[in-house]
Amino acid sequence: MIQQLVNGLILGSVYALLALGYTMVYGIIKLINFAHGDLYMMGAFIGYYLISIFKMNFFLALILTMALTAALGVIIEFLAYRPLRKSTRIAALITAIGVSFFLQYGMVRLVGANTRAFPQALKVVTYKLGPISVSNVQLTILGVSVVLMLLLTFIVQKTKMGKAMRAVSVDSDAARLMGINVNNTISFTFALGSALAGAAGVLIGLYYNSIDPLMGMVPGIKAFVAAVLGGIGIIPGAALGGFIIGLSETFSVSIGLSSYRDAVVYVVLIIILLLRPAGILGKYMKEKV
Repeated sequence: MIQQLVNGLILGSVYALLALGYTMVYGIIKLINFAHGDLYMMGAFIGYYLISIFKMNFFLALILTMALTAALGVIIEFLAYRPLRKSTRIAALITAIGVSFFLQYGMVRLVGANTRAFPQALKVVTYKLGPISVSNVQLTILGVSVVLMLLLTFIVQKTKMGKAMRAVSVDSDAARLMGINVNNTISFTFALGSALAGAAGVLIGLYYNSIDPLMGMVPGIKAFVAAVLGGIGIIPGAALGGFIIGLSETFSVSIGLSSYRDAVVYVVLIIILLLRPAGILGKYMKEKV
Protein backbone atom coordinates (compact mmCIF):
# COMPACT_ATOMS: atom_id res chain seq x y z
CA MET A 1 0.00 0.00 0.00
CA ILE A 2 2.92 2.35 0.72
CA GLN A 3 4.31 1.61 -2.74
CA GLN A 4 0.94 2.39 -4.32
CA LEU A 5 0.82 5.65 -2.35
CA VAL A 6 4.18 6.66 -3.89
CA ASN A 7 3.02 5.65 -7.40
CA GLY A 8 -0.24 7.55 -6.91
CA LEU A 9 1.54 10.73 -5.85
CA ILE A 10 3.77 10.60 -8.92
CA LEU A 11 0.87 10.01 -11.34
CA GLY A 12 -1.24 12.55 -9.48
CA SER A 13 1.43 15.23 -9.89
CA VAL A 14 1.04 14.96 -13.68
CA TYR A 15 -2.76 15.17 -13.43
CA ALA A 16 -2.31 18.19 -11.16
CA LEU A 17 -0.26 20.01 -13.81
CA LEU A 18 -2.99 19.36 -16.38
CA ALA A 19 -5.79 20.31 -14.01
CA LEU A 20 -4.12 23.63 -13.21
CA GLY A 21 -4.43 24.65 -16.87
CA TYR A 22 -8.14 23.82 -16.89
CA THR A 23 -8.86 25.69 -13.70
CA MET A 24 -6.90 28.84 -14.62
CA VAL A 25 -8.66 29.25 -17.96
CA TYR A 26 -12.05 28.61 -16.38
CA GLY A 27 -11.28 31.05 -13.57
CA ILE A 28 -10.44 33.81 -16.06
CA ILE A 29 -13.05 33.46 -18.86
CA LYS A 30 -15.35 30.67 -17.60
CA LEU A 31 -14.33 28.42 -20.52
CA ILE A 32 -13.82 24.66 -20.22
CA ASN A 33 -10.93 24.23 -22.66
CA PHE A 34 -11.36 20.63 -23.82
CA ALA A 35 -8.39 21.08 -26.17
CA HIS A 36 -6.13 21.28 -23.12
CA GLY A 37 -5.49 17.53 -23.07
CA ASP A 38 -4.30 17.72 -26.67
CA LEU A 39 -1.75 20.38 -25.78
CA TYR A 40 -0.43 17.74 -23.38
CA MET A 41 -0.18 15.38 -26.37
CA MET A 42 1.57 18.07 -28.44
CA GLY A 43 4.04 18.58 -25.61
CA ALA A 44 4.83 14.86 -25.58
CA PHE A 45 5.54 14.87 -29.34
CA ILE A 46 7.59 18.07 -29.22
CA GLY A 47 9.70 16.57 -26.43
CA TYR A 48 10.00 13.33 -28.43
CA TYR A 49 11.44 15.10 -31.47
CA LEU A 50 13.70 17.42 -29.47
CA ILE A 51 15.27 14.49 -27.61
CA SER A 52 15.37 11.86 -30.37
CA ILE A 53 16.24 14.01 -33.40
CA PHE A 54 17.99 17.08 -31.97
CA LYS A 55 19.65 15.05 -29.17
CA MET A 56 18.78 17.61 -26.51
CA ASN A 57 19.32 17.19 -22.82
CA PHE A 58 16.07 16.22 -21.07
CA PHE A 59 15.75 19.39 -19.01
CA LEU A 60 16.59 21.66 -21.95
CA ALA A 61 14.01 19.80 -24.05
CA LEU A 62 11.47 20.20 -21.23
CA ILE A 63 11.98 23.98 -21.06
CA LEU A 64 11.82 24.41 -24.85
CA THR A 65 8.69 22.22 -25.00
CA MET A 66 7.01 24.42 -22.41
CA ALA A 67 7.87 27.52 -24.46
CA LEU A 68 6.52 26.02 -27.70
CA THR A 69 3.30 24.71 -26.16
CA ALA A 70 2.80 28.11 -24.47
CA ALA A 71 3.06 29.74 -27.91
CA LEU A 72 0.63 27.19 -29.35
CA GLY A 73 -1.83 27.89 -26.53
CA VAL A 74 -1.68 31.64 -27.24
CA ILE A 75 -2.28 31.02 -30.97
CA ILE A 76 -5.30 28.81 -30.21
CA GLU A 77 -6.72 31.44 -27.86
CA PHE A 78 -6.22 34.22 -30.44
CA LEU A 79 -7.66 32.32 -33.43
CA ALA A 80 -10.36 30.13 -31.88
CA TYR A 81 -11.53 31.57 -28.56
CA ARG A 82 -11.03 35.34 -28.68
CA PRO A 83 -13.54 35.89 -31.56
CA LEU A 84 -16.16 34.02 -29.48
CA ARG A 85 -15.58 35.85 -26.22
CA LYS A 86 -18.92 37.67 -26.45
CA SER A 87 -20.75 34.56 -27.64
CA THR A 88 -22.63 32.02 -25.56
CA ARG A 89 -20.71 29.51 -23.45
CA ILE A 90 -22.05 26.60 -25.51
CA ALA A 91 -20.52 28.12 -28.68
CA ALA A 92 -17.12 28.39 -27.00
CA LEU A 93 -17.45 24.85 -25.63
CA ILE A 94 -18.24 23.40 -29.06
CA THR A 95 -15.29 25.32 -30.49
CA ALA A 96 -13.01 23.84 -27.81
CA ILE A 97 -14.15 20.33 -28.78
CA GLY A 98 -13.50 21.18 -32.43
CA VAL A 99 -9.98 22.41 -31.65
CA SER A 100 -9.37 19.20 -29.73
CA PHE A 101 -10.30 17.01 -32.71
CA PHE A 102 -8.32 19.27 -35.06
CA LEU A 103 -5.14 18.78 -33.00
CA GLN A 104 -5.69 15.03 -32.60
CA TYR A 105 -6.36 14.16 -36.21
CA GLY A 106 -3.99 16.80 -37.53
CA MET A 107 -1.24 14.93 -35.71
CA VAL A 108 -2.57 11.59 -37.01
CA ARG A 109 -2.25 13.03 -40.51
CA LEU A 110 1.25 14.39 -39.91
CA VAL A 111 2.93 11.60 -37.92
CA GLY A 112 0.55 8.62 -38.22
CA ALA A 113 -1.61 6.93 -35.61
CA ASN A 114 0.96 4.39 -34.42
CA THR A 115 2.29 4.41 -30.88
CA ARG A 116 5.91 5.54 -30.59
CA ALA A 117 8.48 4.71 -27.93
CA PHE A 118 9.53 7.82 -26.04
CA PRO A 119 13.35 8.08 -25.84
CA GLN A 120 14.87 7.22 -22.47
CA ALA A 121 16.46 10.60 -21.85
CA LEU A 122 17.44 9.62 -18.30
CA LYS A 123 19.33 6.48 -17.35
CA VAL A 124 17.02 4.59 -15.01
CA VAL A 125 18.35 4.01 -11.50
CA THR A 126 16.14 2.31 -8.89
CA TYR A 127 16.39 3.08 -5.19
CA LYS A 128 15.15 0.68 -2.50
CA LEU A 129 13.89 2.17 0.75
CA GLY A 130 12.60 -0.80 2.72
CA PRO A 131 9.34 -1.91 1.07
CA ILE A 132 9.36 1.06 -1.30
CA SER A 133 11.01 1.02 -4.72
CA VAL A 134 11.46 4.40 -6.43
CA SER A 135 13.33 5.22 -9.64
CA ASN A 136 15.17 8.41 -10.46
CA VAL A 137 12.63 8.96 -13.28
CA GLN A 138 9.77 8.95 -10.78
CA LEU A 139 11.63 11.32 -8.47
CA THR A 140 12.35 13.63 -11.42
CA ILE A 141 8.67 13.69 -12.41
CA LEU A 142 7.55 14.45 -8.86
CA GLY A 143 10.28 17.05 -8.33
CA VAL A 144 9.64 18.89 -11.61
CA SER A 145 5.87 18.88 -10.99
CA VAL A 146 6.22 20.30 -7.48
CA VAL A 147 8.68 22.99 -8.64
CA LEU A 148 6.32 24.04 -11.47
CA MET A 149 3.34 24.20 -9.10
CA LEU A 150 5.31 26.33 -6.63
CA LEU A 151 6.46 28.58 -9.48
CA LEU A 152 2.85 28.96 -10.65
CA THR A 153 1.77 29.88 -7.10
CA PHE A 154 4.51 32.51 -6.95
CA ILE A 155 3.49 34.00 -10.31
CA VAL A 156 -0.20 34.18 -9.38
CA GLN A 157 0.32 35.51 -5.85
CA LYS A 158 3.40 37.74 -6.08
CA THR A 159 3.77 39.16 -9.59
CA LYS A 160 2.04 42.06 -11.32
CA MET A 161 0.63 39.77 -14.01
CA GLY A 162 -0.62 37.40 -11.32
CA LYS A 163 -2.50 40.26 -9.69
CA ALA A 164 -3.96 41.15 -13.08
CA MET A 165 -5.09 37.53 -13.55
CA ARG A 166 -6.85 37.57 -10.19
CA ALA A 167 -8.48 40.91 -10.96
CA VAL A 168 -9.76 39.73 -14.36
CA SER A 169 -11.11 36.52 -12.80
CA VAL A 170 -13.20 38.57 -10.35
CA ASP A 171 -14.50 41.24 -12.77
CA SER A 172 -13.01 41.74 -16.22
CA ASP A 173 -14.88 45.00 -16.86
CA ALA A 174 -13.70 46.57 -13.60
CA ALA A 175 -10.16 45.33 -14.31
CA ARG A 176 -10.28 47.03 -17.73
CA LEU A 177 -11.38 50.28 -16.12
CA MET A 178 -8.40 50.03 -13.74
CA GLY A 179 -6.03 49.97 -16.72
CA ILE A 180 -5.43 46.21 -16.97
CA ASN A 181 -5.01 44.86 -20.51
CA VAL A 182 -7.57 42.04 -20.36
CA ASN A 183 -6.59 40.48 -23.71
CA ASN A 184 -2.92 40.23 -22.71
CA THR A 185 -3.88 38.81 -19.31
CA ILE A 186 -6.06 36.11 -20.88
CA SER A 187 -3.33 35.25 -23.40
CA PHE A 188 -0.79 34.98 -20.57
CA THR A 189 -3.15 32.64 -18.71
CA PHE A 190 -3.44 30.40 -21.78
CA ALA A 191 0.34 30.46 -22.21
CA LEU A 192 0.90 29.49 -18.58
CA GLY A 193 -1.64 26.66 -18.64
CA SER A 194 -0.38 25.36 -22.00
CA ALA A 195 3.22 25.36 -20.76
CA LEU A 196 2.20 23.20 -17.79
CA ALA A 197 0.33 20.84 -20.15
CA GLY A 198 3.41 20.56 -22.37
CA ALA A 199 5.59 19.75 -19.35
CA ALA A 200 3.09 17.10 -18.25
CA GLY A 201 3.23 15.51 -21.73
CA VAL A 202 7.03 15.20 -21.62
CA LEU A 203 6.95 13.81 -18.07
CA ILE A 204 4.28 11.22 -18.84
CA GLY A 205 6.13 10.18 -22.02
CA LEU A 206 9.22 9.59 -19.92
CA TYR A 207 7.15 7.70 -17.33
CA TYR A 208 5.20 5.36 -19.63
CA ASN A 209 7.75 5.33 -22.48
CA SER A 210 5.05 5.58 -25.17
CA ILE A 211 3.14 8.34 -26.96
CA ASP A 212 0.46 8.55 -29.66
CA PRO A 213 -1.71 11.31 -31.22
CA LEU A 214 -4.80 10.30 -29.24
CA MET A 215 -3.05 10.07 -25.87
CA GLY A 216 -4.45 13.38 -24.60
CA MET A 217 -8.15 12.49 -24.59
CA VAL A 218 -8.48 10.35 -21.45
CA PRO A 219 -5.88 12.21 -19.31
CA GLY A 220 -7.51 15.47 -20.38
CA ILE A 221 -10.90 14.31 -19.13
CA LYS A 222 -9.35 13.03 -15.89
CA ALA A 223 -7.62 16.38 -15.37
CA PHE A 224 -10.97 18.12 -15.88
CA VAL A 225 -12.46 15.75 -13.29
CA ALA A 226 -9.58 16.67 -10.97
CA ALA A 227 -10.27 20.39 -11.44
CA VAL A 228 -13.98 19.93 -10.69
CA LEU A 229 -13.15 17.67 -7.76
CA GLY A 230 -10.93 20.24 -6.09
CA GLY A 231 -13.14 23.19 -7.01
CA ILE A 232 -13.10 24.51 -10.57
CA GLY A 233 -11.41 27.91 -10.77
CA ILE A 234 -9.39 27.35 -7.57
CA ILE A 235 -5.67 26.69 -8.15
CA PRO A 236 -4.93 24.75 -4.91
CA GLY A 237 -8.10 22.75 -5.52
CA ALA A 238 -6.89 21.66 -8.97
CA ALA A 239 -3.59 20.43 -7.50
CA LEU A 240 -5.41 18.60 -4.71
CA GLY A 241 -7.86 17.04 -7.17
CA GLY A 242 -5.00 15.84 -9.37
CA PHE A 243 -3.32 14.03 -6.50
CA ILE A 244 -6.65 12.46 -5.41
CA ILE A 245 -7.31 11.19 -8.95
CA GLY A 246 -3.80 9.75 -9.20
CA LEU A 247 -4.13 7.98 -5.84
CA SER A 248 -7.60 6.65 -6.72
CA GLU A 249 -6.32 5.23 -9.98
CA THR A 250 -3.28 3.48 -8.53
CA PHE A 251 -5.18 2.06 -5.54
CA SER A 252 -7.88 0.68 -7.84
CA VAL A 253 -5.14 -1.18 -9.74
CA SER A 254 -3.64 -2.51 -6.50
CA ILE A 255 -6.95 -4.09 -5.42
CA GLY A 256 -7.50 -5.82 -8.75
CA LEU A 257 -9.73 -3.27 -10.49
CA SER A 258 -7.26 -2.32 -13.21
CA SER A 259 -9.91 -2.77 -15.91
CA TYR A 260 -12.17 -0.31 -14.07
CA ARG A 261 -9.61 2.28 -12.99
CA ASP A 262 -11.15 4.94 -15.24
CA ALA A 263 -14.61 4.19 -13.85
CA VAL A 264 -13.29 4.49 -10.28
CA VAL A 265 -12.19 8.06 -11.05
CA TYR A 266 -15.71 9.05 -12.13
CA VAL A 267 -17.28 7.30 -9.16
CA VAL A 268 -15.06 9.39 -6.87
CA LEU A 269 -16.21 12.50 -8.74
CA ILE A 270 -19.89 11.58 -8.37
CA ILE A 271 -19.49 10.97 -4.63
CA ILE A 272 -17.71 14.29 -4.07
CA LEU A 273 -20.26 16.25 -6.11
CA LEU A 274 -23.13 14.65 -4.21
CA LEU A 275 -21.55 15.67 -0.91
CA ARG A 276 -19.92 18.96 -2.03
CA PRO A 277 -21.23 20.22 -5.39
CA ALA A 278 -18.75 23.12 -5.38
CA GLY A 279 -15.78 20.76 -5.01
CA ILE A 280 -13.53 20.07 -2.02
CA LEU A 281 -12.16 23.62 -1.74
CA GLY A 282 -15.03 25.34 -3.55
CA LYS A 283 -17.17 27.96 -1.86
CA TYR A 284 -20.91 28.29 -2.16
CA MET A 285 -21.83 31.64 -3.66
CA LYS A 286 -25.23 33.27 -3.43
CA GLU A 287 -26.33 35.16 -6.50
CA LYS A 288 -28.89 37.95 -6.56
CA VAL A 289 -31.44 37.81 -9.33
